[in-house]
Amino acid sequence: MSAIALVPAAGSGSRMASTTPKQYLDLLGQPLIAHTLRALLGAARLAQVVVVISPEDEWWESYDWRALLGESFARLLVLRVGGDSRAQSVLNGLAALPASDAWVLVHDAARPCLRSQQVDDMIAQLEYDDVGGILAVPVADTLKVATNEQSIAHTTPRAGLWQAQTPQMFRQQELLAALQAALPEHVADITDEASALERLGKSPKLIMGSPWNLKVTYPQDLVLAGLLLGVKLQ
Repeated sequence: MSAIALVPAAGSGSRMASTTPKQYLDLLGQPLIAHTLRALLGAARLAQVVVVISPEDEWWESYDWRALLGESFARLLVLRVGGDSRAQSVLNGLAALPASDAWVLVHDAARPCLRSQQVDDMIAQLEYDDVGGILAVPVADTLKVATNEQSIAHTTPRAGLWQAQTPQMFRQQELLAALQAALPEHVADITDEASALERLGKSPKLIMGSPWNLKVTYPQDLVLAGLLLGVKLQ
């Protein structure tokens, strides 16, 4: 079975209040994305990891990736075809690869606490599935819908609700076709890869993820990621 990971990393991370793109922020002395890539490259069942960066990216070449990633650096491919949105970057990355029926696991550059074993387990669970699936966790908190004045309008039952994570695993050509059908008209609705498949009537599987697989979105998330990675390294 052939499987690759695709990491869209062309964003600016505007909510981090930093001039440095989020994927290159310092995390335990290394760029955040280095931890993400190391986790993916540590998965035995991934043949290759593809990073999609912006054509104007001036940061990538600043790092010695061979030193940061070790021997697994040989399985890394960098494509300068990033787009204006995450969905467009994924679409451009898929289109730039040789056409195949391989499984593609799309993973956020800003989820550095992923474990390699989670990737291998996910592939094992989905490799014979007709559609594919995503890592996710059931919603634990009570959910409130807000008014325009930021008061509570009502409470939304959380039963059956899951919080989507990544990786999200689909066949290369099927995901490419789903994104081509959705973009650019529905780009605001395609917040992850599963949503593109859902528009075509597909029902991806929900694979139990981990609360530690957090996405670094705000400055405090970077602190939490450092604490989690520090515990994992002990």
